[in-house]
Order: sequence, then C-alpha cells, then structure tokens
Amino acid sequence: MNPTKTQAFPTMVTPFCRDGSVDLGAARAMVDWYYENGCGGIFAACQSSEIFFLTREERVQLTKTVVDRAGELSAAHPDRPRMTVVASGHVSDRFEDQIAELKAVADAGCDTVILISNRLDIGNTGDEAWIRDAERIMEALPGVPLGVYECPYPYKRLMTEKMLSFCASTGRFLYMKDTCCDAAVMAKRCQVLAGSPMKLYNANAQTLLASMRAGAAGYCGVMANFHPDLYVRLCESWEDDPAGAEVLQAFLGTAAFTESLAYPVTAKYHLREIVGLPLETVDARTRPASDLTDYHKSCVRQVETLAEAMRAWLRERSAR
Repeated sequence: MNPTKTQAFPTMVTPFCRDGSVDLGAARAMVDWYYENGCGGIFAACQSSEIFFLTREERVQLTKTVVDRAGELSAAHPDRPRMTVVASGHVSDRFEDQIAELKAVADAGCDTVILISNRLDIGNTGDEAWIRDAERIMEALPGVPLGVYECPYPYKRLMTEKMLSFCASTGRFLYMKDTCCDAAVMAKRCQVLAGSPMKLYNANAQTLLASMRAGAAGYCGVMANFHPDLYVRLCESWEDDPAGAEVLQAFLGTAAFTESLAYPVTAKYHLREIVGLPLETVDARTRPASDLTDYHKSCVRQVETLAEAMRAWLRERSAR
C-alpha cells in the first residue's frame, strides 16, 4: 500500500445484532457505503471497532469480512483504484498473545497490520525498549507490512522522533495513524518520514488541511463515519482549490467537535437513521444505546443539515 494522493480512511465501527453478536451483514453494507462515498481505504478492527471488547475471533472475522467485501467491490469496478484495508486487533499484554493475534489479522488478508503503540514496551520505559519490541514483532511476522496507531486506550503512547525514525528506516512500516492533534508536530513527523514508504494519516479533523500541506497522506478518523464524502473531497481537492479547501476545512473542523458525544453510538445512529444502513441496533459494548439522548440525536442531525448545505455549495462551486 503506497497511495500516490491523499486519501480518507474511516475508522470502522462494529455493528451488532440484537443478541450481541457481530452483525457481518451490516458490516458488508458499511463497506459498500464507504466505497460509494469514495474512501481510499478502511481501518477495520481499530478502537472505533471496540477491539478491546471483541474476542480475537470476532476481530479476525470482522477484518476478513471487510477485506472480502472490499475485494469484491474492487473486482466489480476495475476502473477504480482498489480500496485498501488496514487492521489492528492488537490488544494483548503478553508478547506471545500479541503475535498470535497479529498473525491472525494478517492471515485475514488485510493490506497492512497496524501495531498499537502502547502495546509495545507496555511499561513505557523508553524508546529503546519500544524499538526492541518492534524488532521482535518484525522478526515474528516476516514480510508482513506494518503500521502504527497511537491509540488513546488504555493510554496514549505518542511516537517519538527516534521511534518514528526507526520505523521509517526498516522499510516494513507503511502506515501511521497520528493522534497527536498538533500540526507542528505532524509537520516534523512528515519530514522524518520523507523518502520512506511510511505515510502519516491524521486522525484530527481540525488540523487536517494543515497536515496535508505539510506532507500527511490524508485522514483516518472517526468523522468519516458521518460524512466521508466531504473528507474525500478535501483530500482530493485541497491543492487544486485552496480557497474552497479552507471553507470545507472550517466545516469539518467545527463538525468534528461532536466526536465526544456518546461515540460510537452516535455514529451507529447516523448510519442507521440518516444513511439508512441495515443496523439492527445502535448498541455498543463500550456503552449502551440508552446513552444516546435526544440532545445527541439533535446534534447529529444538525451536523448532517450543515453537511448537506456544504455539499450543495461544493456542487455549485464545481459547476462554475
């Protein structure tokens, strides 16, 4: 996976059936929706997917379902770039368990296996210990393309320049989901990664445009579960239409302040009630559907109203 343009990757939420099992049919429908909206890839089995609350079998099953459906869509549309799938499922503490789960995710067929940065050197003792753990994982997974995700749970382990330089130097790391939320830091990170196959994807909407101007490869975040087409538009047009990109960035950055409102049930509510996808329930394992208040629903609908207005403005702009 080595995209030549900036791309949007949604962090996929896991749909559940009413009995609490993973709803694989709804997951396939979600992949279709991401594809129809132009997403370059999907981050399956991530924190949005509630991986710390899924069994290993469920994480692998979800990943394989996404990979298979993405492959079917790409085969049916050979004129379009192939939609890639990156996945993690990297939750365990013991090294042996980590290797088993990472191998299982790799065997599910994803393009890149994503390591969660806080699972290496779990005691957070320093850069050298983290690099040693990364080397052990690389040795245990020969030939598997790798990435890194600064997952906030159970704590956020930000990548240092030394750790990032190591990853870039190996040629094995292709992907980084950056959660530092600091445009200046991301600009320095992009300099570190320059010339390597490793690309930085920004999870923070408010700094997205600035990060892409500094060399980031695109967006990988929560809000692509709400209006992925607008993230795709920004990723694809920011160079050609800088003035329009500023307005679109202002909308995306403002709308993304709703991330904290009972996520991921807000995303599932949007996907079911507004998009019309066949989710049986908006329940999550991290929080019940009852957490979704009328206030939250109103906020989600207001954001969608603004998103529709933004789409209309962009259509008018394109028609000039």
